[in-house]
Amino acid sequence: MTRPTILLPCDVKAIGPGHYHCVGEKYIDAVAHGASAWPLLVPAFGAGLDLESLSGHVDLRRLLEGVDGVFLPGSASNVHPARYGVEDPEPHAPDVQRDELTFALIEEALAMAIPLFAVCRGMQELNVALGGTLHTALHEVAGYDDHREDPESPREAQYALAHAVEVRAGSLLERLAGARSFAVNSLHGQGVRDLASRLAVEATAPDGVIEAVQVRDAAAFAFGVQWHPEWRWREQPVSVALFGAFGEAAAARAEARRR
Repeated sequence: MTRPTILLPCDVKAIGPGHYHCVGEKYIDAVAHGASAWPLLVPAFGAGLDLESLSGHVDLRRLLEGVDGVFLPGSASNVHPARYGVEDPEPHAPDVQRDELTFALIEEALAMAIPLFAVCRGMQELNVALGGTLHTALHEVAGYDDHREDPESPREAQYALAHAVEVRAGSLLERLAGARSFAVNSLHGQGVRDLASRLAVEATAPDGVIEAVQVRDAAAFAFGVQWHPEWRWREQPVSVALFGAFGEAAAARAEARRR
């Protein structure tokens, strides 16, 4: 079987005096080994400290014609609230350079029937790109739990299983997981407020926070989760199933593309 190529958009991080475009190793590992694909990292498109915007210089459709999947990783940054109509003069940890790339990626990937898998911030991007909105601080909304990790805890503790999710009966996630409930980690301060009309809920947390979605009208695998399945993915059957299904969809496109 042809090994597919999966595109991963980079975050922009300030390291010392400069800005660097990067993706966490755990995401690269899960795509390379969980989805059995070649990870292709693409720099964020937005103008930055030392970067003129790439949006007018890159033919995104032509770029996507050469890949077999798009993976939107999580991040410590957030979607800029202006993307969903909220005015905030001091938004928390935005990455507008990544926004400029990922929102264009989502639109084109869905239009071109390219498999797409979105995690944490990636799922939030998917919702906003399709017309949804976000809670900017879930822990400040009555009725919702605090879904953030403890930044003072060791990394292992931050990614520990935190709560169960309830899976919608008859959903793709139920088929992949083989269960109506399982435990997940929780490391997010924001979450879905208004769900985009093109998305269907696949799972929720005990407090009602949306934890997984699927694009209703997608012609290929198009799925998002709020938790982090890439963390120790080999140890969680659900994570193995999610990355496996994504990889199979990408491999099918790779085979069709090379005929």
